[in-house]
Amino acid sequence: MKELTLAATVENIQAVTDFVNEQLETVDCPLKAQMQVDIAIDELFGNIAHYAYAPSTGDATVRVEIEENPLAVTLTFTDCGTPYNPLTQADPDVTLCAEERQAGGLGIFMVKKTMDEMKYEYNDSKNILTIRKILN
Repeated sequence: MKELTLAATVENIQAVTDFVNEQLETVDCPLKAQMQVDIAIDELFGNIAHYAYAPSTGDATVRVEIEENPLAVTLTFTDCGTPYNPLTQADPDVTLCAEERQAGGLGIFMVKKTMDEMKYEYNDSKNILTIRKILN
């Protein structure tokens, strides 16, 4: 298990992605799975950066755990910002054309569809969002 704590800013999305990818490289993660994890990081850490502490900023922690049987990665995003469970947000109606859909929600929807597990809890004044992706 490895952890990284840094300021929850959009500028730090790449640092989080690089940190996670370093761990994924140690287990020869397939490119497709890595790309799906990268998109999830961009969406989830980006949401923390934009909304958790608005209008100010705060820290966020990303924990990476690699499992071997089956080969999987679990990412846990933790922040002390405003309580928010993205899993309760209604999925967008993707049958509508882009002009007819309401703005927002597509990123979380994509994460829900590409990860094997997602869970949220608010504990000890912290948002804790966990995603799990089977890698093979």
